[in-house]
Amino acid sequence: MLERKRTAKTVLLTREPDPFTPEAGAEPLPGYRLQRLRGRGAFATVWEASTPSGDSIAMKFLSSQNTNSTAREIRTLQGIQRLEHPNLLQTRRVWSMPGYIVIAMDLADASLLDLYLLYAEEFQQAVDVKQILLYLHQAAVALDYLNARSHAFEGKIVGFQHGDVKPNNILLVADEAKLADYGLALPMNGSTTPCYRQGTLDYAAPEIFLGNMTDTSDQYSLAVTYYLLRTGAFPFPSPPKVPGKNYYRPPPDLSLLTNEEQPVLARALTPAPQSRFPSCTEMMAQLLRANSMELVPLPNGKTSVQLVARSSHISSITRSIARPSQAS
Repeated sequence: MLERKRTAKTVLLTREPDPFTPEAGAEPLPGYRLQRLRGRGAFATVWEASTPSGDSIAMKFLSSQNTNSTAREIRTLQGIQRLEHPNLLQTRRVWSMPGYIVIAMDLADASLLDLYLLYAEEFQQAVDVKQILLYLHQAAVALDYLNARSHAFEGKIVGFQHGDVKPNNILLVADEAKLADYGLALPMNGSTTPCYRQGTLDYAAPEIFLGNMTDTSDQYSLAVTYYLLRTGAFPFPSPPKVPGKNYYRPPPDLSLLTNEEQPVLARALTPAPQSRFPSCTEMMAQLLRANSMELVPLPNGKTSVQLVARSSHISSITRSIARPSQAS
């Protein structure tokens, strides 16, 4: 007689991993321990962290709930990670975990926002214009490299628009400015591309409110950054928290700038993207001229900004800037 054997079905139950909470002492990766909070924004936090080798790095936790957009953003970040430029903050690693995209990057000393607040709160004065011009020129060089349609990405040759240029994202490392935070960067193989996420609206170009990014959107944000660091104010009222596509940004009020600076910013802040400067470095070159200053190479290979004698070409700056070049 055969014995009937009962077999039990084994049911394996799986559950989603517990969500990670960035906090001091937590380890997003084995051996990587969060030490202290360095910054907090609307969609992200930045932590100083230690590595298994004992180095200190920065880790940014960017909120992300959409699987499709997370995959797209990680591919873009990994594309930028392969780029090398002395004024781009180096990204060491990019990965996703429940609820976040995590970006491990070099640790900076401070940001231009920190510098601005230091001067305003401690010294009750604006940042020295020579520092502003030097640091934003270095950021402009990085932006022109990033924006240039010369980078291989997913079988195409593209340029990357940073998408969130502002003082918080221009960092200082050993007294040199480095562009950072590529979480909203967008690859572009044409002059206009739909953008799915908006950066900080106070710095955003008008086309961003219409759902588009252009070749000169970053330049517009760099111009707003210059105005804020130079004057302590924005050139226009803050937009609504949720602006619709019918929102129209008013013309900028540039009255806090000198007469020489105003036409430079007016061109960079024009609502017509094709009428802005051909490059960010060209905009900064005109701002140097407007301030009667120039870049001077130093023996160590770096540059400095020095005052030069005011010459007759400054008086013609309005004509040369207001008339877009053929390249624009």
